Amino acid sequence: MAMLTEVLSRRCVVMRLVDFSYERYQKALRQSAGAVVIILPQNMSTMPQDIVQQFMEMEPELLATETIVPVYFALEDDELLSIYEQTLISSSSQGSASAAEVLLHTATANGFQMVTSGAQSKAVSDWAITSLEGRLAGVGGEDLPTIVLVAHYDSFGVAPWLSYGADSNGSGVSVLLELARLFSRLYTYKRTHAGYNLLFFVSGGGKFNYQGTKRWLEENLDHTESSLLQDNVAFVLCLDTLGNGNSLHLHVSKPPKEGSPQHVLLKELEMVISSQYPDVTFSMVHKKINLADDTLAWEHERFGIRRLPAFTLSHLDSHRNAVRSSIMDMRPHVDLRKLSRNTKIIAEALARVIYNLTEKVMFRETSQVQEEQLSSVVDWLTTQPRAAQLVDKDSIVVTTLEYHLSRYLKDVKKHYVKADKRDPEFVFYDQLKQTMNAYKVKPAVFDLLLAVCIAAYLGVIYLAIQVNSLW
Repeated sequence: MAMLTEVLSRRCVVMRLVDFSYERYQKALRQSAGAVVIILPQNMSTMPQDIVQQFMEMEPELLATETIVPVYFALEDDELLSIYEQTLISSSSQGSASAAEVLLHTATANGFQMVTSGAQSKAVSDWAITSLEGRLAGVGGEDLPTIVLVAHYDSFGVAPWLSYGADSNGSGVSVLLELARLFSRLYTYKRTHAGYNLLFFVSGGGKFNYQGTKRWLEENLDHTESSLLQDNVAFVLCLDTLGNGNSLHLHVSKPPKEGSPQHVLLKELEMVISSQYPDVTFSMVHKKINLADDTLAWEHERFGIRRLPAFTLSHLDSHRNAVRSSIMDMRPHVDLRKLSRNTKIIAEALARVIYNLTEKVMFRETSQVQEEQLSSVVDWLTTQPRAAQLVDKDSIVVTTLEYHLSRYLKDVKKHYVKADKRDPEFVFYDQLKQTMNAYKVKPAVFDLLLAVCIAAYLGVIYLAIQVNSLW
């Protein structure tokens, strides 16, 4: 094992995140290292933000770089830290020692042999991406307008098993579940049972070009005779990355027409923020859908392609922000107070649209946003790696989301997406997590030196016996 010496063939390069740089990583690859191990701290909140941000911005490069050298990510523990420190001492001592000292150290020092177990990764042909929907039916007629609330639950990063997606998009799912709880209470009573259908959709495969949403739209618009999406859709509000920041941005593909339900929501958001949360800045970000791009920018674009009025609300002003696809997006990235504030803003603006009220505070006291509920959902989500490759239809992530939706909504259903075998939209592989064992070993030259010493010792004994026999 090596830190970064000149000859790395069959050596395992170990780096801590605090010492990681793309240049050192590339150097290890160029020198044909046997493997690279990148050690991540157990508590990301202890890391300086500039280092975290630097790594997040490098992750796309790591993913895009094709290499035959295996790259492993591991969380720091006492044993791994001990191996790192011993290797560091060994490497640094050789740099300043004389040739004789280096030779002696090489012969006597302890080394580590790193061995991984596991079969060769192979494509999984029958993996299903799971999405869930539930609804609250409005009252007052057959052709009621429908508001659709959407959040994708999966995460993404360079190491699937370490992808916790706290802000992107654990925060969006947490807000959606809290909105489901709030409006289910209002829809329970006749006085507050509104004339809007509310359709909630928790989508899978969001990090894979929103495959769950794409198939859900196909099922509802192309393969069924009756669907809430085929009737009177007021608007689709997608929730994405809402756990931090002091700004909110409404991302649109087409600016809403004045007087439309989308425009009403836009104005209510502006009014709620300016009157109740003056420290928060709000803006609309207009970006046309570019079908020439390999991936869509935001989830609302899936709906826009099917001519449904949709937008995405986020504290990010750009879809290119590194936090959306990073293993660094852990629990410290979500500020509970800001998540709660953003939930209140969205709930208040939606309520004003649904009940046709302006300048009235809807959510007070008993019906207010519950920070404890938000906190428990975020805490739970950020203990579950939710890369789409890990979340099958029977996973605890899916079953728990289904349980929460069923508490508040009616007609909760699952929807499955499998890749087309002839022209797959996505390909998942197994063997995403491996166990690496470290064995403390002596170098090969130690065996040679030991053999020479034994031979010399036996030679001396032989000569002594011969001399004694002559006497």
